Amino acid sequence: MKTRFGRIGILILAAASILLCVDPGRTEEAMPENFVDLRQAVPSAVLDIRYHGDHNFLGTRVDGYQAPKCIVTAPAAAALAKVQAVLQEFSLSLKIYDCYRPQRAVDHFVRWAEDFGDTKTKEEFYPTLDKRNLFRDEYIAEKSGHSRGSTVDLTIVPVPAPAEESYIPGQPLRACFLPAAERFRDGGVDMGTGFDCFHELSHPGCVTIGVQQRINRLLLKTLMDKHGFKNYDREWWHFTLRNEPYPDTYFDFPVK
Repeated sequence: MKTRFGRIGILILAAASILLCVDPGRTEEAMPENFVDLRQAVPSAVLDIRYHGDHNFLGTRVDGYQAPKCIVTAPAAAALAKVQAVLQEFSLSLKIYDCYRPQRAVDHFVRWAEDFGDTKTKEEFYPTLDKRNLFRDEYIAEKSGHSRGSTVDLTIVPVPAPAEESYIPGQPLRACFLPAAERFRDGGVDMGTGFDCFHELSHPGCVTIGVQQRINRLLLKTLMDKHGFKNYDREWWHFTLRNEPYPDTYFDFPVK
């Protein structure tokens, strides 16, 4: 009996140790020390973290966004603070849509893109595209610069920022490339399209948008370029710090 009890005890201890090893609380990736909450560096920036809510091209909160925060590397935050300082001289401000993006969120994007039956957001975000072409047209990818921590999606808003239009899930959607008065109004200056608009009018080099819209884009691009960011050639809102500290690392810690 003594020997049998000893074997049972060993089995119990072994099972307990296995449970401890798979405890998700012990294996969750932690935020590196070189990352910061942008509120610490640029408290005046306006935040509209789209992937924490339902108003985005997936139509739901995205995996990994546990809080509506902008997390970026410290060098990116410092550079954004310089951009904000210039804008504030003209009663303008940065408005942030997305910053660091966990790899699990990118994986969520990929699953959504491969589900051809889910087209509930098509009318607003990709009204002229077949969902099957989002990979081909480089709007969706299995890796994102956002996961490296030094890429941001943003625009410019007047100060004080205008009230945003309320988004209610299930409401009728309007194409993101419509004139500013007709598409969803988020308070930003008119850049020619809404955020995450999968359309050729979103390309920074597009010449078929209006003069004022081109001026607004040029202002944003010029300020971001001056302070170390490069623009993605398909999205006027997307900028990556040129000297990013983690050019080859894709993080997966949650935004919380």
